[in-house]
Amino acid sequence: MKNILLLGAGRSASSLIDYLLQNAPNENWHIRIGDIVVSHLQSVIDHLPFAEAIVFNVHDEAQREAEVKQADLVISLLPAVFHIEVAQECLKQEKHLITASYVTPAFLELHAEAQQKNITILMESGLDPGIDHMSAMAAIQHIQAKGGKLTSFKSYTGGLIAPESDDNPWNYKFTWNPRNVVLAGQGTAKYIRNGGYKYIPYHQLFTRTEDIFVEGYGHFEGYANRDSLSYREPYNLHDIPTMLRGTLRRKGYCAAWNVFVQLGLTDDSYSLEGSENMTYRSYLEAFLPPTINGQTIEQRLANYTGIEEQGEIMQKLAWLDLFSENPVELANATPAQVLEKILKEKWQLEHGDKDMIVMQHLFQYELDGEKHEFTSSLVVKGDDEVHTAMAKTVGLPVAILAKLLLQGKITQRGVVIPIHPELYEPVLEELKAYGINFVEQERVLSVL
Repeated sequence: MKNILLLGAGRSASSLIDYLLQNAPNENWHIRIGDIVVSHLQSVIDHLPFAEAIVFNVHDEAQREAEVKQADLVISLLPAVFHIEVAQECLKQEKHLITASYVTPAFLELHAEAQQKNITILMESGLDPGIDHMSAMAAIQHIQAKGGKLTSFKSYTGGLIAPESDDNPWNYKFTWNPRNVVLAGQGTAKYIRNGGYKYIPYHQLFTRTEDIFVEGYGHFEGYANRDSLSYREPYNLHDIPTMLRGTLRRKGYCAAWNVFVQLGLTDDSYSLEGSENMTYRSYLEAFLPPTINGQTIEQRLANYTGIEEQGEIMQKLAWLDLFSENPVELANATPAQVLEKILKEKWQLEHGDKDMIVMQHLFQYELDGEKHEFTSSLVVKGDDEVHTAMAKTVGLPVAILAKLLLQGKITQRGVVIPIHPELYEPVLEELKAYGINFVEQERVLSVL
């Protein structure tokens, strides 16, 4: 019997948990699921002899040590900041670990020791990062196998709301950690275009978007992720002239979000004095210049940010009740924390809502004297507000990789991401059974 310890049982874990429970009898697994709150799991696992839920505190060193000791494999869907504590414990006890989060410098420091101990720390194994790596590598392999020379690679992903549940002027609801959405893009975006390095500072990021069209779903806008350059090496695209990774939103979102950036409402570096006594209106007021000639707060906001007083962006802001006297009721809150509270009241998935994942890779390559375009697109819809597309696309690849690792089919050791055929080929194939399947289109752009 193999013992799996899953840490993290929030909304994003629903599909992962379902997969593990469905496969446990045939694979001879025993599963322990730990989180701060696990009461919602009892109805799911009470009748299953091979599964149990435990209240788990990642900061409890004794509990962490004891739980990892019993496991053959640890899967962490905890917030990313806690992964390193789990990883260090897994390394100490020589246990495999899988997460969906980005490799950080702290994890790279574990690589040599993990290799020495014959341990796999498999990261970036969810959606983005995760499925994006796997599908991109499959496409790159396809193009290079027939002799194509890649000249451009752009990749965009968005966690969005499905059209049938899109009922607000932002065309957006939270399908992932709201805090991550509020803080998205901070820092400077770096990419390469036509052989020249490009940099977009945060205060300009949401003004520099690209139109992306997905067949059957219309137009989206994409903005650059923080670092597109670091993936040239793992993708083995050192000399590619253009490479950019980005995030997708519906048209109009970025221009409206840019108002928050200009005002400083996404800043998480300091606390607001007396935030517990603020209203949404006074919170906004605190970031605007003094009033002139009795102007309304809407007029001052329009003048300060350059938006139209009666335009669509102002309507989006008004729909959030940003000009209302609703109380903030958060003590010692940062501007970003107050903004998160305001957005959570309006952007939560309602009962029956369906979310939607959209991913698109756009390649250009040269072959036989012609310039070609290859597009690989993915659209996945959720079933409801619990079994979301986000949960499917994050949890299922993690679960499939867990199965492969416990079956001894993954031989990579150290800190690994799923860019190797032995990892991504079986995952992409099995994901098709769950409706996670890329649509590919190819055409000749010009003769060279």
